[in-house]
Amino acid sequence: MKRYEQLAGDIAESIANGTLPPGARLPSVRQTSDSRGVSPSTVFQAYYLLEGRGLIQARPRSGYYVAAATATVPEPESSRPSGEQQDVEVSELVFQLLEHMRDRDLVPLGSAFPDPSLFPLDRLAMAQSKAMRHLDPWRTVEHLSPGNPELRRQITLRYLATAFAIDANELVITNGAMEALNLSLEVVTKPGDLVAVESPTFYGALQALERLNLRAIEVPTHPRTGVDVSALAAILERHPVKACWFMPNFQNPLGSLMPDEAKQALVRLLSKRQIPLIEDDVYGDLYFGTHKPRPAKAWDTEGLVLHCSSFSKTLAPGYRIGWVAAGRFSATLARRKLMSSLTAAIPSQEALSRYLQQGSYDRHLRRLRLTLQGNRAVALRSIGQHFPAGTRASPPEGGYFLWIELPTRIDALALHRLALAHHVSSAPGHLFSADHRFRHHLRINFGQADSAQLDAALKQLGKLANSLAQRGSAP
Repeated sequence: MKRYEQLAGDIAESIANGTLPPGARLPSVRQTSDSRGVSPSTVFQAYYLLEGRGLIQARPRSGYYVAAATATVPEPESSRPSGEQQDVEVSELVFQLLEHMRDRDLVPLGSAFPDPSLFPLDRLAMAQSKAMRHLDPWRTVEHLSPGNPELRRQITLRYLATAFAIDANELVITNGAMEALNLSLEVVTKPGDLVAVESPTFYGALQALERLNLRAIEVPTHPRTGVDVSALAAILERHPVKACWFMPNFQNPLGSLMPDEAKQALVRLLSKRQIPLIEDDVYGDLYFGTHKPRPAKAWDTEGLVLHCSSFSKTLAPGYRIGWVAAGRFSATLARRKLMSSLTAAIPSQEALSRYLQQGSYDRHLRRLRLTLQGNRAVALRSIGQHFPAGTRASPPEGGYFLWIELPTRIDALALHRLALAHHVSSAPGHLFSADHRFRHHLRINFGQADSAQLDAALKQLGKLANSLAQRGSAP
């Protein structure tokens, strides 16, 4: 990481943790140059970067100031699902959304992935080239499920960095996090079983339930603090839940982050009833604060938490490398992996193993988090300025999703279809519930490389939303 990027990252962290509150004046260029031992040009570059991300503002003849708080849009309230079991049927809408993701002419606010240009693809290509040149042919058969030993070792080291340890033997390398999640669901349920999910929940979870002929029950979830554990306890008293599929860290689509005490209470509750937790933690590295949040897995003492993650959202989406720390289910899951797809791609495993050994992943993550944090400020400001009165939006502390609640007279699917004609995609709330209840909601992806394009697309989306509001959201 270059010096100005490091300086910008340090200042961004100080803004995120409140050390530099909104409106605070930054030290002058000269003061920062002297205190940090860097050149004035380095300080200017750092300030320009922060300004471009919307985190600070220049005032003529006065200096640089922390930008005014942008989360002025009120946040949505906690969800209120029916509390009843639901059959699941969402795939057709999801397929339509995935088809739109392929269109380069659309600004991909509806995408589930960050802008690919934010990833160090050149460094990954070099790592893969070296891996292929030195690949021992026997590894193509030795490294079947559970996967490449060195890659698994590197992943266990990353768990240690989050202040808890796992045994590398419980790790199974998969084709992205979706395979990890699907395999986990397969080994802890049978057709007809009931699975508890968040409300709203990631549409991939609903698709998995639909494919395996499972039923869903949705749990009240707050856009800032995540799953309501007491509401879940009440559900478990009334319904025969066989597994839970939750995303405690920066949930998709809400962006919520469960507090540590809530995660502990969740694990304790499920342990008492011997109910497995499938934990989707693909966004945990994309935090905006000073420390990575711990997963629920950190409090698991009985092997009941199947912790799933991947590099697809942070480093290499096309490499399709994920994993699951499957606890007591690891041996069964490794065999299920062998039965379904044998192994994740050996060259990709080798390449990512080499890349992680180089030590540049964390530098890349710091740059990525800084970009996303700045984009969040841009997005919240744009929504506050351009969306209809009464709009609410979640203020996530990590990840790259905003959950937007529109006035009830605006149908999100109608807005989605109208926006496509103006080259902007979105993810309508219909996708995120088994009963399609979030008809006035949108999920917005702010993980764009070009913050100006993001701002322009949200301005366009807000204009269209206002037009629908004026005519009663006629489709």
